[in-house]
Amino acid sequence: MLRQDTPRIDPEHEGSNDRDESTEAGSGTVDIQRELNRLEEMILDSPRIPFSRRTLIDEEQLLDQLDVVRLNLPAAFNQVEEIIRQKEEILLQAEQYAQEILEAAEQRASEILDEMGIVRQAKLEADRLRQQVQQDCERAREQTLSEIDHLRRQTQQEIEDMRRNAIAECEAIEKGADEYADRVLGNIEGQLSDMLRVIRNGRSQLHEDAGSASPSALPPPARGDY
Repeated sequence: MLRQDTPRIDPEHEGSNDRDESTEAGSGTVDIQRELNRLEEMILDSPRIPFSRRTLIDEEQLLDQLDVVRLNLPAAFNQVEEIIRQKEEILLQAEQYAQEILEAAEQRASEILDEMGIVRQAKLEADRLRQQVQQDCERAREQTLSEIDHLRRQTQQEIEDMRRNAIAECEAIEKGADEYADRVLGNIEGQLSDMLRVIRNGRSQLHEDAGSASPSALPPPARGDY
């Protein structure tokens, strides 16, 4: 069905339009939609047969316009195919670009995961080293305390040995001094005993000598003789 609102062509410009059509047909840049609109306008502008739905149309002009359309349809089809092809290429490029973006994102995600794994591994290694250092410090502290306790006990034992040795030496010195004093006193006692024996002998001798003499000539008895 023909449209009734299609713009009409000014008859004064029909000649120039025909020249434009021929030029555009030769160059392959004719707008098919515009040419179909012109064909419709030709039909609508043609005179009608009274009391009927028929229209008188210039056959030559109609055929020329159909030729214009027919000649430019392949170019239009090619243009449509080119547009479709370009669209498919654009879609393909877009899909490839999207795929590249996805691959890059996946690679970056994998790298991030690897980095996170490295960081996690480094953290685990740092924790392990920290625990090992703490254990080593604890063992060193325990070993140091044990050595200090051993040295303390050893020092106490040495001090105790020195004290016992000193006491033993003091006792030995005291015992030796007592023995020496006892020997000295024994010697003195022996000497005194000898002196007393000599004195007693001397006095006895004196007493014997006095008994043989006269009583008047005898000296008075010593106080210790009584």
